[in-house]
Amino acid sequence: MNDDIQKPASAVACQIRLAELRDGIAAIKAQIAAADIERQSTGGRMDPRWFHRAKTALRHKQRELEEVAVLLKSFGVSVRDKFKDRLIEVVREDYDDAEWRDVMDEAHRRQNAREDA
Repeated sequence: MNDDIQKPASAVACQIRLAELRDGIAAIKAQIAAADIERQSTGGRMDPRWFHRAKTALRHKQRELEEVAVLLKSFGVSVRDKFKDRLIEVVREDYDDAEWRDVMDEAHRRQNAREDA
C-alpha cells in the first residue's frame, strides 16, 4: 500500500474505507460529468488544469480502493463473500426450512459435480 496512505487496521476499517473511496470516486466522476455537460451546453472549454487534477485524484482513489480491497482479503474477508452473505439473507426469506434444505442440497450437488469435472 502507498506509504503516504494510512492503512486500515481491521476488516471493518477496510470496509468503511472502501465505502468512503467509492463515494469519493462517484463524486469526482459526477463533477467531471457536470463540467463536461456545462462545456457542451455553453460551447466553451473545460479548464485543462482542473480536469487533470480531477482525473489524477480519481486515479489515486481508484488505486487506493484496489489496495484496500487486497488488504481486506488478507483479513480473510472478500467483498464478494460479503455480498454473497447478503444475497443469501435476501433469498433465504423466500423459503421455509424444508425448501431451504432442498436448495442447499442442490447447491452442494452442483458444487460437487463441478469439483469432480
